[in-house]
Amino acid sequence: MANQADIQFLEGPQSRFKELKFTIQTMADLMRGLRALHFIGPCITVFGSARFKEDHPYYDLTRKAAAAFAKLGFTIITGGGPGLMEAANRGAKDVGGRSVGCNILLPIEQKPNPYLDKWVYMRHFFLRKVLLVKYSFAFVVMPGGFGTMDEYFEALTLIQTRKIKDFPIIIFGKEYHQELIKYIEVMKNNATISEQDTRLYLVTDDIEEATNLILEKSIKQYGLKPKNKIRPFKWLFEHE
Repeated sequence: MANQADIQFLEGPQSRFKELKFTIQTMADLMRGLRALHFIGPCITVFGSARFKEDHPYYDLTRKAAAAFAKLGFTIITGGGPGLMEAANRGAKDVGGRSVGCNILLPIEQKPNPYLDKWVYMRHFFLRKVLLVKYSFAFVVMPGGFGTMDEYFEALTLIQTRKIKDFPIIIFGKEYHQELIKYIEVMKNNATISEQDTRLYLVTDDIEEATNLILEKSIKQYGLKPKNKIRPFKWLFEHE
């Protein structure tokens, strides 16, 4: 649950001592996250809602898609919570893949799901997004809410502005995201984004199509050689 220090940080400028304390805590959080995730290997990040239950079709789609990506040798990394994050981590475990969560302290929704080999807690969303982006060679966007859209547009903006390489972004759920795609067309028609920007992502419901894109734009393009069933470092299984 968010503590008083987090709330005070969002209230605006504080004393210099409090600002220094926040900076040191933030650096310590980031260093802990970097240390914990250093050996997890090439990842695919899956974004999606915490609110879809196990019996929902999107849960099943996410689980199957994550299993297919894990079979390529990638570690599946999510926000570590329930819903579609759980489905993605579960899909990785279904096929013997590696499953990691980068969780966040929230008053609701964010308890680690039971399909994680390793997880870390971050205090702030911006630190979690740094970690989810840093180790990933592809980003998969499942149906979700504000948080999912925040993460999607963060990754998209980083690729558009060339802050990170041109990794594939795959949006699953054509029906769910149809209004989002229409709005992106509005942006293009008003020249707030370019035609080229609309080619930075793939919208599909076809797991095979998504897998082929990852093969071309992640594995072949960057010379990755992920191997199945590599035994992770022992400490990877030691929960913090």
